[in-house]
Amino acid sequence: MLSVQIIDLSNPLWLEILQKLRHDFYHLPEYVYLESQRTNTIPQAILISQADKLLFLPYLLRECENFHGKQVNSEIFDVISPYGYPGILLSDAAINSPDFLELGMSNLISAFNSQNICSAFFRLHPVLNANLEKIYGADICQITGETVGIDLTLSPEEIWKQTRSDHRKDINRHKRSGLEARMVNFQEYFHEFMDCYQQTMERVGAKKLYFFGDEYFENIAQKLGDYLHLGIVEFAGEVMCACIFSECCGIVQSYLSGTKNKFLKQSPDKLLFDYVRFWAKERGNQVLHLGGGYGGNKDGVYKFKAGFSQKRYTFLTLRLITDPEKYNYLVTSKAEALNIHPQEILQSDFFPAYRSFLASNIQAPKPKLISAK
Repeated sequence: MLSVQIIDLSNPLWLEILQKLRHDFYHLPEYVYLESQRTNTIPQAILISQADKLLFLPYLLRECENFHGKQVNSEIFDVISPYGYPGILLSDAAINSPDFLELGMSNLISAFNSQNICSAFFRLHPVLNANLEKIYGADICQITGETVGIDLTLSPEEIWKQTRSDHRKDINRHKRSGLEARMVNFQEYFHEFMDCYQQTMERVGAKKLYFFGDEYFENIAQKLGDYLHLGIVEFAGEVMCACIFSECCGIVQSYLSGTKNKFLKQSPDKLLFDYVRFWAKERGNQVLHLGGGYGGNKDGVYKFKAGFSQKRYTFLTLRLITDPEKYNYLVTSKAEALNIHPQEILQSDFFPAYRSFLASNIQAPKPKLISAK
């Protein structure tokens, strides 16, 4: 018999499920809680099970807002992923059962619909959800981009061989010049990290959403310190760059990082990522996931990461309209507030469309309409 459960953070079942499934830092209840505090949302997860077949998915529940003074039904909600790559957790039995996966997704949509949730946007995990588009198909999984990972099961010689020549040259030059990469205590180097991070966010003109403050980093270090490591590169006693790395179930992720402006041209982060991949390998991890470019694009950030490995992952997203009537109501309300035609909003590449600030010059395919069966 198939069971569908909505789980909150106080339910011990959350941790019980994680003990059964390979997961990442982003699935931990402490992380989802901190994300809910940062985004003013409600942290939840859905568990769909049938014997040893398990589908587990954490998310953040949001109340839909008023649009420029126009009253919107406060009983309409949508859901999004926490920041990063949470994705769907599946047991081996679930992965090997196409019928359960199809039934599970149908029941997920029905469960959301019954809670007045009109849409759901999920970022999937490039490693844990690899090839999920082959199971669900393009109607559910959308390819959003490509990410870079380093296969730590390879020999050190092969890992170095896969490093792009310009990266190898700079890494060797940094070592000869006396730059040193190492892991340090986060609390001791907190202010150094914040300096690197803030300078980087200001330099790239990041959105306010990405200016995580002191309190956020203090909380994440306190609640998730066992899963986090701070890597730095120093020269003559000064920190040049710093990056927080997560480590969970054999997966190491670069989380948030920064480089001081005066050291930008030297690109000391090349030495840092070179150091961390071999550090992670020695600790028995299987993959160092570096992520992709901004918005899934093959931009300068992507090209920098691609210089460390030939391993690529497909970055997938789910964009589900779980209640078409409520979704269209919100789109129409937003259009009326902006005094434009609803089609202009629907043609933007933002999802859900009613939360877009409108990019009417961008034409993109509409998300697939998935109905519960």
